[in-house]
Amino acid sequence: MKAKPDKVYTVLVVDDDPDILLQHQVQLEGAGYKVITADGKHSAQAVLQGTRPDAVLLDLMMEEADGGFLLARQIKQQDASIPVVLVSAVAGRTGLDFSTADAQERSWAKVDAILAKPVRMEQLQRELNRLLADAR
Repeated sequence: MKAKPDKVYTVLVVDDDPDILLQHQVQLEGAGYKVITADGKHSAQAVLQGTRPDAVLLDLMMEEADGGFLLARQIKQQDASIPVVLVSAVAGRTGLDFSTADAQERSWAKVDAILAKPVRMEQLQRELNRLLADAR
């Protein structure tokens, strides 16, 4: 399923792993999205000062163990309408499970969806399509 051809959505992808960053960029561009990349929280903060993406895809663990949560909170404070998708391998490695299933979890996580790494492209596109449709 590709992004709607009448609107090219811009997705900011934030990850400190250059291979994952490139993988998401190539896959999302192939699906019709415009992609801006940032290699960590600080780089993303600089991008966000001059750009408003339609959605953000970010890693949980970057410069700090909870860098993704911190960045998500900042994004939502700046513009609550930007959909934020958090990706993480934490659940698989530690057994800790994060979710956005209820309002209480969304209130502290400040993200619209959480996906486990490795992310399947179909799952990511489905979430982005859902969140971008909701944001319209």
